[in-house]
Amino acid sequence: MVAADPHVRCYNDMKIRDLGFDPWFEKYSTELLQESCSFARITAVNRGSYLIMNESGEIPAELTGKILYQVESPMDRPCVGDWVTAQYYNDDTAAIIHNVFPRKTFLRRKSSGENVDYQMIAANIDTAFIVQSCHFDFNPNRLDRYLVMATDGHVKPIIILTKTDLIPQGELDQKISIINSVSKVRVLALSNITGIGFDEFQQMLSPGRTYCLLGSSGVGKTTLINRLIGREAFHTKAVSSTGEGTHTTSRRQLIVLSHGAMLIDTPGMRELGIIGAVDGVNTGFEEFVALSPHCQYANCSHEHEPGCAIRAAVKRGELSKDRYINYIKIKKESEFYEMSYLDKRKKDKAFGKFIKTAKKQMKE
Repeated sequence: MVAADPHVRCYNDMKIRDLGFDPWFEKYSTELLQESCSFARITAVNRGSYLIMNESGEIPAELTGKILYQVESPMDRPCVGDWVTAQYYNDDTAAIIHNVFPRKTFLRRKSSGENVDYQMIAANIDTAFIVQSCHFDFNPNRLDRYLVMATDGHVKPIIILTKTDLIPQGELDQKISIINSVSKVRVLALSNITGIGFDEFQQMLSPGRTYCLLGSSGVGKTTLINRLIGREAFHTKAVSSTGEGTHTTSRRQLIVLSHGAMLIDTPGMRELGIIGAVDGVNTGFEEFVALSPHCQYANCSHEHEPGCAIRAAVKRGELSKDRYINYIKIKKESEFYEMSYLDKRKKDKAFGKFIKTAKKQMKE
């Protein structure tokens, strides 16, 4: 079981709505609530064990066999931020999770390695803070991937540039200008050392709203949380001489801050594969999508066809060549993995049908 975290802040007068249970979720209450169950929110997941929180606090929980073994995909199991119905036992010191609410918003990626499936990162997020360091970590191409991920899950993104104390102001202005030239997303630059930008960041956090920190290891996510809490509540490590961070956050975890905002910390992600995120790609690369109707062919792939308006604009220097290459790469990856995923689902369903038929014949 996951152990309860002493750093999660709870209130004696806290209500379920303070944890984000708004009217959008209330409309599913009658359908999902079972006798002897109540509502709770997933605050941590670690190798199949869970922590859930309700008005009384945080306790360990486990899944019913139905959720554990009969769901069609791993992404149908609860993740951090999900709302669930839970049945309590042992004087309310433990619980069993029976149902998972539909997700209003979500953050997901392709599972790591060769397996083509979704991996849920977090659910029911209001805002995703995409954190990059101004020093070694700054990478516009990877930033595009995070923006596609957020848009695909209907999560509002905000870009946070950390470690501004390590570069001159002119270089910082240049990095912000690069982001602003290709994205309308709000950018905030801050330093955990000098404190510049921290007050503005703190003002973004509203009670009852849920935020998520996304970014590579070593960009300062955990340090930022410690600064919000006001003490070294979570362990941090310095980055190496190459600028690569180390994994100090080992699990995704929802933290309730003292003024009522909720913040989900996530481990650094080395892989950020995209599956079937058509809307996210289109929104993240609007300048390319806007030119698509002017291509000679309606199904133009924007790679080799004659009369491609996008490639012509790149050739004229009106669109960034590097950004065009990243657009094509993410678009092809998203489409390829989606086809692979759908093919996998068909095979899984066919195999499941075969097993059911075989069992039925054995009974006969």
